[in-house]
Formats: sequence, C-alpha cells, structure tokens
Amino acid sequence: MNRHLMQVPATSRYPALRGGVLAILAATLFGISTPLVQTLGRGLGLFTTAALLYAGAALVGGLLRQPVEREARIMRSDLPRLLAMALFGAVVGPVALVWGLQRSSGSGASLMLTLEALFTALLAWRLYGEGLGRRVWTAVFLLLTGGAVLVLEQGLSGTDQFWGLLAVMAATAAWGMDNALSRSLAERDPGQIVLVKATLGAFATLSLAVISGEVLPGLGPAAGLLAVGATGYGLSLRFYLLAQRSFGAARTGSVFAFAPFIGAAVALLLGDRSASWGLVFGGLLMLVGVVVHLAESHAHEHEHEALEHEHAHTHDDGHHDHGHDPMPVGPHSHRHHHEPIRHSHAHVPDVHHAHRH
Repeated sequence: MNRHLMQVPATSRYPALRGGVLAILAATLFGISTPLVQTLGRGLGLFTTAALLYAGAALVGGLLRQPVEREARIMRSDLPRLLAMALFGAVVGPVALVWGLQRSSGSGASLMLTLEALFTALLAWRLYGEGLGRRVWTAVFLLLTGGAVLVLEQGLSGTDQFWGLLAVMAATAAWGMDNALSRSLAERDPGQIVLVKATLGAFATLSLAVISGEVLPGLGPAAGLLAVGATGYGLSLRFYLLAQRSFGAARTGSVFAFAPFIGAAVALLLGDRSASWGLVFGGLLMLVGVVVHLAESHAHEHEHEALEHEHAHTHDDGHHDHGHDPMPVGPHSHRHHHEPIRHSHAHVPDVHHAHRH
C-alpha cells in the first residue's frame, strides 16, 4: 500500500479555481434568464412556459453530447435518479418559479433564488458528508436571514408578492434537491444528462399543459423561451454539472448564488422599479453570505482508499498516474483503478475527495 506523503502538482494548489469559473458561467446564464422568463412568459400558462424552456435545453444537450472516449455514458442504474431530477428540477422547480414570477417583482424574485445555495449546501452535507465548517455555516445563516427579510418585507406591505416569493422559495428547495441528486451523476457526460433530464421535463410539462387546456403561445414568445431555455437552462446546467465535478455540490451551489444578483440587475435594467430598503438589505445579507462561503480554504493530510471508477480525467492532477500506450492528450474517459495513497494538499469535495470530516 502506498501511504507516503505526496506533493501534488502546482495546478492542484488552487482546486476551486476551475469549478468556480464554471459555476460563475452557469450563474450568469441562469441569472439573465430569470427576468427574461418573466417578460416572455407574461400571459402564458405555467406548464407551457416550462415545456418551452426545457425543450430548448434538450436541444442544447443533444448538440453538446461527447464521444464515449471523452465522457462516461449514462447507465441504466442512473435512470431512477434522473427521473427524480426531472421531477424536482424540470417540473416542480420551473412551475413554482413561473407562478412566483407572475406574482412578484423581478428583482425580489431574483434575489430570493439565492436560497438555492442554502438548500444545496444543507443537502450536500446531509447526503454526501461534504464538509461545512464554521465559515460555511455563517454563510448559510446570512443567506437564510436575507431571504427571510425579503419575505417579511413583502408580507408586511400587504401585496400578493408575499405568496409569489414563497413560491420562488419552493422552487429553490426543489432545485436544491435536484442539485444534490445530480452530484453523483456529475462524472457522466453532462450533455447526455442535460438531454435526458430536459427531455423528461419537457414531456411532463407539455403533457400537463395539454391536460390543463393552456393556449398555444405566439411564435415570438415561443422562440424567445426556447432560446432562453437553451442558454439559461441547458448550457447553464452543463456548466453547473462540470462545476459539481470539480468541487462538489455545496460549493457549486454557493458560487451559483451569484445568479440572483445578476438577475436582479437585469430586471432593474429592464424597467423594474420595485427596489426598496428591505430588498437592498436582504440582498446585501445574501451577498455577504456568498462572499463568506467563497473565502473558505481547506487543506489537510488525507488518505485515499483503493477505488475503481470511470469518468473524464487527465494525467496532470496528482491522482491519475496509470499508464497508456500511447498516452492520450487532454481529457479522456475509461474505467481505471486508483491505488491507496496518503498525501496533503488543498482540496475540495470532488469525486476523489468525498471523505467525511
């Protein structure tokens, strides 16, 4: 058994960098989509809007599928988890969001979406044992307090926005469950996961739209929602899955919490004038929570047990030293074996660092 203390390459000293960039890309695309969905979906049925969004996402997923030599395939045993992901992430979440957006301001609803990070972090801690130290718990508290300020302010104002924001909160809880479920599939081809999940979601919501007798949208709103779904849901989800692969579900969720601030800014640019002191104060609490979470640093000596699995990888990360003849260039995927090893370096809870604390 190889149990020596090992130095990893310099590229592994900042393990959150790649995941953070991918999560920010996902957050930017999704954040921009929120006020656009509110505008384009005005007057449309809930299920019709969700179906168009996920139809666009499915199209992108199909276009971005990778060859089997580069990314691991979805297996039959993954289907129950994919069905649960589609239920929470492609049916419950979008429908609750659209209902809430129709009854709340774009900026307030966008900021409320920050709570998705809270639910994701708690579920990742509970289901996967991802470490949540004092700094992370502080961030969780700030996120929750900021969301409570927004809901209370809208409730005291006596408007329907109170129920709208509660619906948006329900959407964040559904997406938090979706994020936690997707963590164990992050090593599969993200394009294939987006395709399957979005197709299931589009089929389910389209069926509900037909059963409910919702009217067909015009060509302009339909095309707009398809485009928003392709970028804000399909491409964003692909980046999100790659970020989860790089540094775990909880941290991806925390970085993704920047999405609401992007959405709120876009909503204000589009003419939303509902900003208030409560909105600003709740948003600042959430922003501080995100910054506190991102400032986390984690390094200690740890041990890897023997492991055999399949996923996309390279040979410059200090964890993949098996041989090839010839040696492939760049990321590639195949089943491979890891020998036991003990070493110390900065790390995040990716697929090779799922140890509990």
